[in-house]
Amino acid sequence: MRVDNKTDEKPLKVVLCWHMHQPYYRGPDGSDYELPWVYLHGIKDYSDMACHLENHEQARAVVNFAPLLLEQIEDYSHQTRRWLKTGERIRDPLLAALAGHGLPLRLRERRKLVRDCLRANEKRLINRFEGFRDLVEIARWIDQQPYNHSYLNDQFLIDLLVWYHLAWMGESIRRNDLRIISLEKKRHNYTESDRRQLIEVIAEVLGGLIDRYRRLAEEGRIELSVTPYAHPIMPLFYNFHVARESLPDMPLPDAEDYPGGRERAVWHVRKGIEIFERHFGFRPKGCWPSEGAVSDDTVRLLEEEGFRWLASGQQVLSNSLGAIHADSGAPASWVHGCYRLGQGKLHGFFRDDGLSDLIGFTYSDWHADDAVSNLIHHLEDIAHKTKGDPNRVVSIIMDGENAWEYYPENGVYFLDALYKRLSNHPTLALSTFSDCLDGITREPAYLKHLVAGSWVYGTLSTWIGDMDKNRGWEMLVDAKKVYDQALKKRKYDAETLRKIELQLATCEGSDWFWWFGDYNPGQAVSDFEHLFRLQLGHLHTLLGEKPPDYLHHVFAHGSGDPSAGGVMRRNN
Repeated sequence: MRVDNKTDEKPLKVVLCWHMHQPYYRGPDGSDYELPWVYLHGIKDYSDMACHLENHEQARAVVNFAPLLLEQIEDYSHQTRRWLKTGERIRDPLLAALAGHGLPLRLRERRKLVRDCLRANEKRLINRFEGFRDLVEIARWIDQQPYNHSYLNDQFLIDLLVWYHLAWMGESIRRNDLRIISLEKKRHNYTESDRRQLIEVIAEVLGGLIDRYRRLAEEGRIELSVTPYAHPIMPLFYNFHVARESLPDMPLPDAEDYPGGRERAVWHVRKGIEIFERHFGFRPKGCWPSEGAVSDDTVRLLEEEGFRWLASGQQVLSNSLGAIHADSGAPASWVHGCYRLGQGKLHGFFRDDGLSDLIGFTYSDWHADDAVSNLIHHLEDIAHKTKGDPNRVVSIIMDGENAWEYYPENGVYFLDALYKRLSNHPTLALSTFSDCLDGITREPAYLKHLVAGSWVYGTLSTWIGDMDKNRGWEMLVDAKKVYDQALKKRKYDAETLRKIELQLATCEGSDWFWWFGDYNPGQAVSDFEHLFRLQLGHLHTLLGEKPPDYLHHVFAHGSGDPSAGGVMRRNN
């Protein structure tokens, strides 16, 4: 469409909000990490996104960090640095194997190590590198029959481990770090020195990540926001029945509402702010509630805790406006603006699902220039349709990590073109949510009620309602009742009490319930279901109580063979 550059109309504000989040993957009581996704996304996606923002001085964005992710990045940084300094074992089996803490001797363990090194995007991470692809083909042949693993020698495992980590390396590192360039050129027969060099790079990248984002925030180039501590679905803490606001026939757990849920929601919000301040040195103004899940109760809580804005999903807004404008219909530009919530001190921004999902799921197979041109065409059309609205803003909110492995070379061409063209566009302006509020010239519309829901379909069905999800809640409610009774009848020293409280928080995270359900891949369900039972069992143990027998039995099953592998692509 043709854009009239002579108009005095203010540019349409566009906010790119990247949500950085990984579940808590470490086993109970400081044991090994069960899955490696924190450090792998750290060296690939978090480092690349920081580089893009550093390279485009006029770019603006909101970057939201889940506190548990910040803590895990920090932990991996400390562990890799300690290994380099003292040789202390890294508490991640895959990274420990790369470091040379003894390759497994048993065939079953070697088979698992091989399978772990196959968990990568086939098109973009495996087939891209000839050296890695050749090793994967051999590994798959070997994996066809258990006895074939007797042919595996240590050098094959070492080369596979090195290539797996090279494939996961961020594009900004791959193109600029001479150590990575030389390791890729070598192709095979990697030595102990090569592996140490690779871990040096990993340690440096993880150790510098948080500082890079802090500097970008201090320079005013990004806004940093936060999620409640362990990524809980806060509306369900207050009331299970709130899930029926968007789905009236939703099956609910047999258990009553979560005991002491409001106090736990307050704890997660305050703990999240505490962790954020410890890492970044200032208090956040905004919050992306876990999965964009909101309700009237959570709005009141975030307002009471001093947040200036929250963000949620488009369908939540649609449901809420539908309840208000049942007869007259919603405003024409309903999703492209902000709203006053609660008592009017908190403002809400809502995800443009169509544009966000184009980036998350569609553009990965397009030429980067075509994809960015298409996105800008949509934005220009929105600018035309919202002309005259002083508070107009397009909120593109999505997962900051998982989409890019589906793009060529980790999305480097798309993201570079996106930031470059939006930074220089005459009628579109990259912004942050706080800057949008600073520029308000007319009082936003007041939304007196939010229909409880999340960014996923505008409902809470991803975390409750399914038989396995409901069973998970019933187990968590049982554990919370044991927790409440134990604290009444026993006195714990301060350190034990701290561990108990953090362990309860870990069990309250939303990611367990995300994966429960037979529509999810078997391997992912198996991983999370097993870890959930371990975490609940450890909570009972810390309390001095015997874990219930049902924690020894599998209760959630995914689709297909649990050993089939693969991680469901999610975008939040």
